[in-house]
Amino acid sequence: MSRYVLRALSLAASVAVGELRQDPLRAALLAVRLLPGRARRRLRPVETRLAGRARSAGPVAVPSAVRVPAPVGRPFRPVPGRVLHLVTNGLPFRHAGYTVRTQKLVEAQLAAGLDPHVVTRIGFPVTQGVLDARPSQRVGGVPQHRLLPLRLPYGQAAALARNADLAARLTERLRPAALHAATDHGNGRVALALRETYGLPVVYEVRGFLEETWLTQAPGRSRDDETYRARRALETSCMREADLVLTLGEAMKAEIVGRGVPEERVLIVPNAVDDAFLAPLPDGAPVRARLGIGPEEFVVGTVGSLTPHEGIGTLLHAGEQLRRRGVPVRLLIVGDGPERPALEQLAARLGLDDGAALFTGRVPHAQVRDFHAVLDVFAVPRTDERVCHLVTPLKPVEAMASGVPVVASDVTALRELVEPEVNGRLIPTTSQNSWADELEMLIYSQKRRTEWGAAARAMVARDRTWQRVAATTRDAYRALGCLEAG
Repeated sequence: MSRYVLRALSLAASVAVGELRQDPLRAALLAVRLLPGRARRRLRPVETRLAGRARSAGPVAVPSAVRVPAPVGRPFRPVPGRVLHLVTNGLPFRHAGYTVRTQKLVEAQLAAGLDPHVVTRIGFPVTQGVLDARPSQRVGGVPQHRLLPLRLPYGQAAALARNADLAARLTERLRPAALHAATDHGNGRVALALRETYGLPVVYEVRGFLEETWLTQAPGRSRDDETYRARRALETSCMREADLVLTLGEAMKAEIVGRGVPEERVLIVPNAVDDAFLAPLPDGAPVRARLGIGPEEFVVGTVGSLTPHEGIGTLLHAGEQLRRRGVPVRLLIVGDGPERPALEQLAARLGLDDGAALFTGRVPHAQVRDFHAVLDVFAVPRTDERVCHLVTPLKPVEAMASGVPVVASDVTALRELVEPEVNGRLIPTTSQNSWADELEMLIYSQKRRTEWGAAARAMVARDRTWQRVAATTRDAYRALGCLEAG
């Protein structure tokens, strides 16, 4: 047995002990995820239920514990252009919009002449049920480093302090000129601790407001809850203390400035695509045939995580209304998440379980465009939650790059993407009648769909490529003095 396997087993055991002290359901979830592939697949429904019922990892720090202690370190001469990205998780072990954004950004930075490195949060990927304890690997040509001690300290404060100590050793070895941390606050707080030791500038990239997402994940949560207030305080502290804050859109920038960050220290780096998404779509016939969809059938669908604030139930109700009107439509839901069992049950209650609504589960990012090729319209039926008004998602940007017209909820963040009657349509949130009416109109208007799709692709090609985003970050690093020899 290799030393890496032994290290992974030791780390997994320490994590399991800690989870048992906090939440036995999380310990059970980790145990299921550590099973071999075939056994884990058989227990997928159990894993999904456990993921939905287990509490968030923690315990959550309180505002008085904002600072992670600065690790002991030795000074070094930074390598100009070398950037260390501190993230929570990464490819190839975690596939989500967060990890795709990290990977595409660093690959574009590499192509732009920078020298990016990625380091994931302490314990990853073992804490996600992957017994892989290699200290590093290259993903898309970019080094990805992992912090994997023999045991993980219990509690967030202790874990982040150990995270900072291990990251300090890596920092001294790599000698980066900048630290680029992406939400959540744990990564930002570690980066700020490293700044205290080494004097490196810290860029904090706000990809979401996770305290707002937390509100949507279970009924009964409110902004008066201690967890919400603690998370908000920690995130705000990272924003205010960073040398520069990057974020995804105008609504997010306004929120950050409203928390006391000077406007000149907030820069927009939107979700984007690479050239592959701007290429002509592949033939959708093979996937249609595999799914049992006829070549002439009208398909509305979405790609993404199945969470409560995505509002997929609204799309299912609209599909049921269209079926009652005698309008032919197929719904294609690509992705997975805690809401999937409830959504499949809803589809059955609405009479859509005869193939009218198809749930594919998660698909590899490389296959997303194969499913775009099946769609006539991409739907983004997000709810009226505050997080939906603030955060601009990646998946509709990818669909627009593929030339698929987008119909989306009329929330602030999506108004930054969808220009009504030009590249798509905005619909009042949760209005099932309006969704049904708009989709029915589009079924019989191929010309409008084609025009909207072409305009959507042109907008993305002009404003939202990773090449453009990488150039923006390079200019930001230069302004911080990270590209010149010191």
